[in-house]
Amino acid sequence: MRILILLLLLQSNETLTDRVLVQEHAHQSAGVAPMTLPEIERVALESNREIQIMRERVELAKAGVTPALALDDPSFSYRAWGTPLSAPWNMNQTQHMFMFNQTFPAAGKRELRYQAANQGVDVAEAELEARKLEIAARVRATFYELMRNQDELRLHDEQIALGRQAVAAARIKYTVGRVPQQDVLKAQIAVTRLADHLAMFLQDGDLARARLNTLMGRDPAAPLEISGEYGVPIALPEISNLQQTALENRPELKAIQAGIRQLETTVRLTEKNYKPDISIGAGYMLMPSGSANRSGYMAELSFNLPWLNRSKHDPEIREAQLQVNVQRAELESRKAMVFQEIHEALIRARTAARLVEVYRDTLRPQAQATLKAASAAYQTDQTDFLNLIDSQNTALDVEYSYYRALADFDSRMAELEGAIGAAIPRDAVARVEVQHEAK
Repeated sequence: MRILILLLLLQSNETLTDRVLVQEHAHQSAGVAPMTLPEIERVALESNREIQIMRERVELAKAGVTPALALDDPSFSYRAWGTPLSAPWNMNQTQHMFMFNQTFPAAGKRELRYQAANQGVDVAEAELEARKLEIAARVRATFYELMRNQDELRLHDEQIALGRQAVAAARIKYTVGRVPQQDVLKAQIAVTRLADHLAMFLQDGDLARARLNTLMGRDPAAPLEISGEYGVPIALPEISNLQQTALENRPELKAIQAGIRQLETTVRLTEKNYKPDISIGAGYMLMPSGSANRSGYMAELSFNLPWLNRSKHDPEIREAQLQVNVQRAELESRKAMVFQEIHEALIRARTAARLVEVYRDTLRPQAQATLKAASAAYQTDQTDFLNLIDSQNTALDVEYSYYRALADFDSRMAELEGAIGAAIPRDAVARVEVQHEAK
């Protein structure tokens, strides 16, 4: 009778729990081909909306290059002179003048404006590259987060299998009277509690997929599966090499340097304001009726006198020079921040690498050996069920932590690559033999 009641209880609970777990996990299979990290990065760099905005800004800057060489619009003027006040309608007594005028800027001004416009394009392109670098770093970090999530789901499945084995073992031992009924119930509860873990894993995976889809310019709810592998450090470059690489490749620094060149051109252009602009005019003049020569022409030459307006031009030049100084100070400040980012990223990457080695070489073998020993001891009644469950949980936590460490190392490497603005040489990172494909 006791055996019958227990079997009915276990059958009903286990069937329900297994059905819930299996169905929820199977729901994650999207039936789409998994994408690799290079494929996702390529799509993101082509379709990311933030990058598209920066591309439009580059086009906007390019649109201002050609007009920088253009002259100001010519002007036309008409003048009526000498019309009698006593007969203002008598246009035959009026001297008519038709004039065309064109202003020519001082020599070198148009060339400097053209140069400054091109340098503005350089700034926009550098900012575009900076945004691409930022998006690529976010893609890599999210990719490894999703890859870790897949490993957590795989470990969850393995834990369910272990839990079912524990339930079966406890059931058998209970039927022969070797363990109390509470061992069976504890095993069943342990399996049931895995549903909480699964819910969080599924949530984390869905959030990571939504972020990756958004970074790729796709619908956040679009189905997505990934395939990849973790990296294991062999040797990381020295910080001096990383700093030099950053000075040569970091897009933000290039953008500031291009901005300095543009402002220096603006200083020279502002100094050119002390050279006068010349206006040339030519026209036709129709004299009043009865004049000996009714038709004539006019020529006009005028220019401004900027040296008589120093109160305007001197502050303009000073302001332009100060803008250059501010931008140079911004460059030095940004360099210091970049070097700090590199140093912190290198520390995190090295720490993550050490954690990978600790889990891989020490904690994982120890946890697996402890679990095997506890399982063997439980089978021979040399330990209780709580010790077995504790060993299983410890081994599971170590496995979770190991894959978190692997994913964290890759994320830190992505952070370090973002800090230097270039990829770390691949001979510094080996790939672990763990493939991740769509579940």
